[in-house]
Amino acid sequence: MRNLNSCLIGAALVTMTAMPVMAQDRNVTIVLGEEVDVVDPCMSSRSNVGRVILHNVSETLTELGDQGDGLMPRLATAWEPVDEDTWRFTLRPDVQFSDGTAFDAEDVIYSIERTNSDQIVCDNSAKYFGGLEVSMEAIDDLTVEITTSPAQPILPLLLSGVTVVPTGTDASAFITEPVGTGPYIFSEWNIGQNIILTRNDNYWGETPEVESATYVFRSDAAVAAAMVETGEADIVPSMSVLDATNPATDFSYPNSETFFLRIDTDVAPLNDRRVREALNLAIDREAFQGTILAEGVIPATQIVPPSTLGWNPDLQVWPYDPERARALLEEARADGVDVDTEINLIGRSNNFPNVTEVMEVMLAMIQDAGFNASLRMYDVSEWEDFYSKPFAGDRGPQLVAAQHDNAKGDPVFTMFFKYHSEGLQGAVWDDRLDSLIDQATAATGDEREALWREAFRVVGEEIITDIPMFHMVGFARVSARINFQPTIATNSELQLAQITFN
Repeated sequence: MRNLNSCLIGAALVTMTAMPVMAQDRNVTIVLGEEVDVVDPCMSSRSNVGRVILHNVSETLTELGDQGDGLMPRLATAWEPVDEDTWRFTLRPDVQFSDGTAFDAEDVIYSIERTNSDQIVCDNSAKYFGGLEVSMEAIDDLTVEITTSPAQPILPLLLSGVTVVPTGTDASAFITEPVGTGPYIFSEWNIGQNIILTRNDNYWGETPEVESATYVFRSDAAVAAAMVETGEADIVPSMSVLDATNPATDFSYPNSETFFLRIDTDVAPLNDRRVREALNLAIDREAFQGTILAEGVIPATQIVPPSTLGWNPDLQVWPYDPERARALLEEARADGVDVDTEINLIGRSNNFPNVTEVMEVMLAMIQDAGFNASLRMYDVSEWEDFYSKPFAGDRGPQLVAAQHDNAKGDPVFTMFFKYHSEGLQGAVWDDRLDSLIDQATAATGDEREALWREAFRVVGEEIITDIPMFHMVGFARVSARINFQPTIATNSELQLAQITFN
């Protein structure tokens, strides 16, 4: 009897020990500071969209590793140059979209054509295909050749940002129920409340541990951080440094974003170089460090980080010199420039924690230097109207605050759509700069690096197109019940398949 009782007790203990594992909640809640206004995969280069869609719902042909892994296969298993202009991609076999249709070369062709269509304005097109003409051919179901003009030596890297959708996806408007090949299915979008992704059991790759993810939106960073602390949520990928107080759950990570203000160089008085120089001299960048921004933010001289090919080391951080700024304004005024025209600072609400406070301080500094300036904060859908073309003809002088993400290491992801006269988000029109961008895009090796370096010099020294502020630092809070390590990629994507449970 004693042995029987011992067996029963042992079995009970095993059952009790196993119960938490068997019953463990495999669902996660992620708190984002900014609501999404679109969920179309062709907008995944925008951080608030990419964190939900990229590599969760929709995948790309190639993927740039975030741990120094270099360029890795995703929907393409291999790639090789055919000649100077053309690359051949071998596609992964036995892949299905979440609607059950098979993935093949025609889907790749259709996705790139849709992304570059003039019927919708896709950020992915502007960022990855700016200045390129693209033609494609399906050699067979699992082989596609892509030709670019001018020749693009880093085309496989460019395609790490182009999401693939099924042939026939609406090309005349942004879709609201994306279908992809990724490990998760886009299940619900309750606008203003949440987005729900559920695991795709027909995914071609390894089955992830997370069964579903609910994305909720909280503009107050302190509230978002508290939700993880109280167990209401599992991850806050972007929180204020002021709330990063728990070493057990809070992580800092290198942020691929550069915060800057784009100057509208075509509208008076901002079309005067002295005025643009004065704006840069009016900002005390050191005042932000360790106060409303993290101590680790790095003052920027260009809108790409120093790790980017062609980053120009000769450009220096603008000094804080309000007296010189006032003198430049007076000099411009004496030459007939109407420097008293009101300049609008345009900010993106919840773009990063404390963004409103940062913009308010910048406004005060600019006003203190003698400018007539005002501040307007907009949600992302309204802000986009100021940031992307076509610009309003009667807009008046504007400084548009933004963050730019270039974690891929080459200026081709930056220069055309930010600075070329035909670029989607460019507010500068300069023939020499256009020529430099065109030449550098097609160049290779040392020539490519030298041309990009010169382009950055023209942007920052000759023209003064921006007010560069900081290369940013990210802070995330992660629940103790899960394993997830924020990286530089966390800024623009958050792969649920990388989450495991403790």
